[in-house]
Parts: sequence; structure tokens; C-alpha cells
Amino acid sequence: MDTTQRNHQNLAFVGDDGRSTASTVEISTNSPALRDNSDDQEAAKVPEERATWGKGVEFLMSCIAMSVGLGNVWRFPFTALDNGGGAFLIPYLIVLFLIGKPIYYLEMVIGQFSSRGSVKVFDLCPAMKGVGIGQVISISMVTTYYVAIMGITLRYLYESFRSPLPWSECRPEWESFCVASSLGNTSQSLASPMDMDSLPQRQPVASAELYFLKEVLHEKPNIEEGIGLPNWELVIGLFIAWSCVFFIIRRGVKSSGKASYFLALFPYVIMGVLLVRAVTLPGSIDGIYYFIKPQWGKILDPKVWYAAVTQCFYSLSVCFGNIIMYSSFNKFGHNVHRDAAIVTGLDTMTSLLAGFTIFGILGHLAHEIGTDDIGSVVKGGAGLAFISYPDAIAKFKNLPQIFSVLFFLMLFVLGIGSNIAMTSCSVTAIRDRFPNFGQWQCSLLIAVVSFFIGLMYITPGGQYMLTLVDFFGASMIALVLGIAELYTIGWIYGTDRLCKDIEFMLGRKVGLYWRLCWSIITPLIMTVILIYFYATYQPLTYNNIVYPNWSYSIGWLITAFGILQLPIWMIVAIVRDPGQTLGAKIRGAFTPKKNWGPSDPLLREQYHKEIENELTPKRGQGIWAAIKQNIFG
Repeated sequence: MDTTQRNHQNLAFVGDDGRSTASTVEISTNSPALRDNSDDQEAAKVPEERATWGKGVEFLMSCIAMSVGLGNVWRFPFTALDNGGGAFLIPYLIVLFLIGKPIYYLEMVIGQFSSRGSVKVFDLCPAMKGVGIGQVISISMVTTYYVAIMGITLRYLYESFRSPLPWSECRPEWESFCVASSLGNTSQSLASPMDMDSLPQRQPVASAELYFLKEVLHEKPNIEEGIGLPNWELVIGLFIAWSCVFFIIRRGVKSSGKASYFLALFPYVIMGVLLVRAVTLPGSIDGIYYFIKPQWGKILDPKVWYAAVTQCFYSLSVCFGNIIMYSSFNKFGHNVHRDAAIVTGLDTMTSLLAGFTIFGILGHLAHEIGTDDIGSVVKGGAGLAFISYPDAIAKFKNLPQIFSVLFFLMLFVLGIGSNIAMTSCSVTAIRDRFPNFGQWQCSLLIAVVSFFIGLMYITPGGQYMLTLVDFFGASMIALVLGIAELYTIGWIYGTDRLCKDIEFMLGRKVGLYWRLCWSIITPLIMTVILIYFYATYQPLTYNNIVYPNWSYSIGWLITAFGILQLPIWMIVAIVRDPGQTLGAKIRGAFTPKKNWGPSDPLLREQYHKEIENELTPKRGQGIWAAIKQNIFG
């Protein structure tokens, strides 16, 4: 800390063209550094000393465990395959460079600089507090179904110790329309188990698919008459998964930091074992080549670029509040620039590693079956992890149980690592607002409430609800609020001020690449993606089955509940501001609170002294001069 303070003795901000456009709103004589209101007094009720990571590497490991998750293993390989194979990697890497990496670094910076969670961090612009609240609502909904998936994973992990694997053979009641997954190519079935009764001649379905739908989920053909009651076996799995989450986060970063080493590194051990085994199988090289072979005709397809953005956005977990929350527990001078580069690069490397592993195995299966069409060996889709992979594993002639145990154990650890961050985000948001609420009590409350909500996803109609909540509660809310977050930090708070904050905190100048991304490129691309999203919107379906009207109503209510936090809290902030006129209240609501800045009182006092000279925009030079300064400094 002493070294950091020595770096700040000279006024590093003076002379960078002299001034800052810290806000697009003109600053009145009541400067942000001097402004006070009831919210500031409320914000001051924070614990005297915020917990920090035991070691800086624990933060890095936790970010790896959070960002490297299920999306890398089961979503990325088939997203790439469906969108041009090797050609998909080009737009994906460009998107990573222009969206993923800039947002990741941005969220790390503001969390560490302010030592505030994903809601309190909007003390930088109280009117936009609804962005943080909406993101917590969104991530809380994701948490409920994410752990439900972990419960199903535990069921498969338990069954993986049986010989033969229970999904590898047909049950007596399935004999007339089932083909054992342990035999032949079972991916050519054109029928869904839900359609069996309506077919004049039943077409065969893989036993792995029937096992998942009829034995694990007991899935219903539709949810017109409700979603049914939970499967007790999955309830046990759900309970164990939530128990793991609770015990890891019960002491905050003190306990989750220690667990991060295992959660981040162990999946790579398993993935390495699976990869080595995969590339030594006959035909595996053909599968890997099939995965990376470019289909250049798709590179200009907007759908491919949209898929790249969504894959990058959700794989890295940006704009959900998790990264801000984790970085808020860092020591003030921690090198987040390095960590952001490591995590974003490693996330992409993991996706490629998973692709090589999966398609190496598929290439071997195609070799065994005697087909050159590797894409037909396994179907993609939502049930990929519980249908396609078990179906592929069942075809291994020697000890398929080993591969099954390793695969589902890897999935469980990856899922728990990601869910630790999601749940901790909700806990931190609550404890930032109610600091007297104990860590373990808050963690237990969220775990219990989420457990009961999660029962909905392990019913016969659970996958319908999961798809519904994922679309309306995660995708739609996160995209809108993510864009609002980018414009808030880039233009209301100001890219130029953000860069000066980084210089104060890390003692390093911010390059033009970051300035252009934060102010123009990243928010612009995200806005285009949002427009494309709504322009191509089609009513949600599950396995080509249309939802009943009441479910669409629930979905849009969920979306509205998340997004409406933005205008609601904007109005609240304006009403609460102590300004004497409406204009003064609006300006006050869009300027940082008095106590915004480093949590350390001495550092914050020094920061306010140094930034005070930068808060007054250029006068008499027009809006274009202010815009230019905000972008270029």
C-alpha cells in the first residue's frame, strides 16, 4: 500500500490535456466530491474492513473456475460446428478481442477500485443502480436452474459406477422402439420419444435418450396441464449440490478462495486425461480435423457473428455482476490487467481443448461405426451432456465406466465453480446493503430459497421451465442491462475518468485500444446485437413444442421485472437527491456519491484531491471537444 501511495504523490492526472469529462452532465458548483445526501449516509454504513483474498492467486483461480464452465465443454464445440467449424474461430477471436476482454477488464477495474459489489458499485452513478439490481435478479434466476443441472449430473455420476451403464441397454418396456446405445450408430433416429405414440410405425430411439427422458426426467409431452412433481432421486442430487455450494461460500472469500485451487485446476486434469485418450483412438484425427475444418461460406453470415458474441458473452460471464463482485475483494493495487488477459485467453484455450477432446472421441466412434459423416454421430442441442455424451461413452468397448465417471465428475466440478460465483454475487449484494447480516446466514438463506425454487426444474416439465427461464430471465435481461452498464461507465461516468482511476490504482497509462473499446466499439457492437436479437425474435419452443400462452406471459413478466429495475431506481435516485430543483436533482442523481472511490479513507482523500481538478469539463469549447476528450483523453 505504501508503494501505491508513493506512486500517487505527483499529480499524475494534471497535464493529460488538463481536464476530464467525468460526466456528460455539466458539473455544478456542488461537485461530486462534495455532494452529500441521504443515500451517501446510507452508503457509509459499510463494515470497517472488507474481507480480501488470502492471496492474489486465489482471485485468479476463482475467476478461472467461474468463467471456465459448462459452456466451454458442451456448448462451444457444437456452436462452432454449426457455424462454420474452423471459420467460426475467426469471428469468435475478433469478438473476444473487442467485447469479451474489454468488458472483463472493465468490470475487474471498477470492482477493485471501489471495493463494492455489483449493486453498490453504481454509487458511481446512483441513477443507474437498477442495472446492478437487475443483474443480481438475473444471476439469481440462473443460479436456481444451474444447480438443478448439477443435481442431474450427480445422478449420472452415481449411475456411472454400474456395469453395464444403465443407459447403454434398452429396458423391456422400450424394446419395440429402442436401440441400445452400446450398439451401432444411434444418432440417425428421426423420432422423438415424445412423439412415439403418434407414429404409425415407431422409429428406433437410442437407449441413452430414452433413459434421460423417461427414467431421469420422466418428461411430459407438454406442460398444458402443469409441470408435475419433482423426481425424488434428483431432489437428493439437488440437495447435495446446494450443500456443496453452501459449505464453500459459508465464510466468504476465506473459504471459497481455498476451494478455488481445486475447482479451477482439477477439471483440466480430467480434460487432459480424456484428451490424451481421445487422440490415441483410431479415427480421432479425422474428428479433430472435422472440428477445425473451415466452412468459409459462413464467415459473412450474421448468424455466425451473433453466435460468436453470445458464446463469448455467456462463456466469460460478463455483465452479470460476478466479476465486479470477485474483484471487489482484491487489494487495491492488485494487477487485474494481467489477470484479465490470463482468464480471457484461458477461457478460449479451454473451449478449443474441449472441442479437440469431444471431436476426437466422435471421430473414433465414426471409425467404429464405419461412417465418414462425423457430424451425424452425435446430436447437439440442450440435452447434449445427458444424451449425446452418454450415448457416445456407452459405445466404448473397454471400461466405459471410467470415461463416464471422469466426464460427469468434470462437469460437476466445472458447474460448482461457476455457481460459487453466481451465489456469492447475490450474497455480496445483500451484505453490502445489510452489512450486519452474517455471511453464513445469508448464504444459508439463499441456498434454501434457491433449493425450493430449483425443485421446479427437476419435475417432468422441468426442462420446459429451464428453457423458459434461461431465455427470458438470463439472455434478454443480461443483454439489455449489459448495454446500459457499458454506456453508464463509458459515457455518464466517463471513459476518461475511468482511465484516470486505473492510473491512480495501478500506476499505468491506459492505451488507445481500451479507450476505443470502452467508449465506442464494445457498446456499439452490443447495441447492434440487441437490435438483431429483437429483429429475428421468434416465439420460444422446446424440442419444437410451442409453449402454452400462460408460460409466455410468465416469461415476459420475468424479463420486465428485471429490466424495469432500471427506470424504477432511476426515479428513486432523482427523488431522493437533495437538489432544490428538478434539474439539480437529475444532475445529482447522475454524478458519483461523496464516498465514491477507494475504500481506504487516506487513499480516498488523496483521490478526491487529485481528481477534483479533473471534474470540471472544458467550458466554451462545445460538446465535440468533450466527446473527444472522453475518448482520447
